[in-house]
Amino acid sequence: MLHAEFHDPRLVTVYDAECPWSREDDFFLSVVNETPGSQVLDLGCGTGRLTLGIAAAGHAVTGVDPARASLDAACAKPGAGRVVWVEGTSSNLPDASFGVAVMTSHVAQFFVKDDEWARTLADLRRSLLPGGRLFFDTRDPRDRRWEQWNPVGSRRRITLPDSGVVTAWTEVTAVRDGAVSFTHHYTFPDGQELLSTATLRFRAEADIRSSLHNAGFRIEHIYGGWNREPAGAGDGELLVIARA
Repeated sequence: MLHAEFHDPRLVTVYDAECPWSREDDFFLSVVNETPGSQVLDLGCGTGRLTLGIAAAGHAVTGVDPARASLDAACAKPGAGRVVWVEGTSSNLPDASFGVAVMTSHVAQFFVKDDEWARTLADLRRSLLPGGRLFFDTRDPRDRRWEQWNPVGSRRRITLPDSGVVTAWTEVTAVRDGAVSFTHHYTFPDGQELLSTATLRFRAEADIRSSLHNAGFRIEHIYGGWNREPAGAGDGELLVIARA
């Protein structure tokens, strides 16, 4: 299944167990907190880890995601009543409604084709108030992170809430024109194996800059790591802060 971690309820539980609150969330919450009192959009909110953290910090937040199973998991968590949850995509966003928009957990890389990326940026620009800010992360292709996605380097054990352990590993199936396709393998304690396929786009910093410029954004910063290192240094990331 394509992106099964977000659509298959059993794998949604695995995803939540594998992805607890982290320094990445600390980074995004810190930049959201730089704009107090704003309406915040979390596009591609998934199971709501950061969305709920933003709401707990006192912000009014809307979480938007196309995956019903992920939203169901988010809505079942403590504090979910503070958030407006929307099943949909960027095309469903209202005009001029948010002071801050975030896309985290490399959601930006899900938009593989240039035209869908351009449409998403245009939708985000439309949904932001004048001077509103956009934050997102995308892996820097210079880091070649996909080379670590192999049966040995990616093998891991994930402990579930019921104490069961899932064994997982990843294999890359294609690398072409900045797009990396791969399959996640998940083996459950009962022996069942579930697969999740995906393709992510690794855009160069210059491409990120030009696409934001074309969408009407002004770039404030692009960092290379979670401690705000320069692009090309740090953690192999491109952490983008832009203003409408």
